[in-house]
Amino acid sequence: MDDCIFCKIAAGDIPAEKVFEDGQVIAFRDLNPQAPTHVLVIPKRHIATLNDLGPDDEALVGHMHAVAAGVAKAEGFADIGYRTVFNCNEAGGQTVFHLHLHLLGGRAMHWPPG
Repeated sequence: MDDCIFCKIAAGDIPAEKVFEDGQVIAFRDLNPQAPTHVLVIPKRHIATLNDLGPDDEALVGHMHAVAAGVAKAEGFADIGYRTVFNCNEAGGQTVFHLHLHLLGGRAMHWPPG
C-alpha cells in the first residue's frame, strides 16, 4: 500500500525505533505512548484490519503475540504484567489501517479499558 505509514516503516522508508524484527513482523516503539512502554507489533505484509485475516493468517497472529511476550520479557515487565490489544475499525479505536498489536507495560492497567 503506497499510502500506508506502517507499510513504509516495514519497507524501511520511514525510520522507527525497532525493538524486534524477523521475516514476518516488526516491533517498534509507538510515537504516542499510552504507557511507559508502548510497542506496536505489525506484520510486514499489509492486512488492513482483523476482519481481513484469512485462515492462513492464524499462525501470524499467534506469532505477533509471541513476539509481544518476548518484548515484554526483554523490557523487564513480563512477570508483573502487561496488556496486548488489537483495535478493529474506527469505532474500535483503530487509526492506522494496517493490522497492529499494541503492547503496553510498565504501569498498572485498569479495567474496563475505556
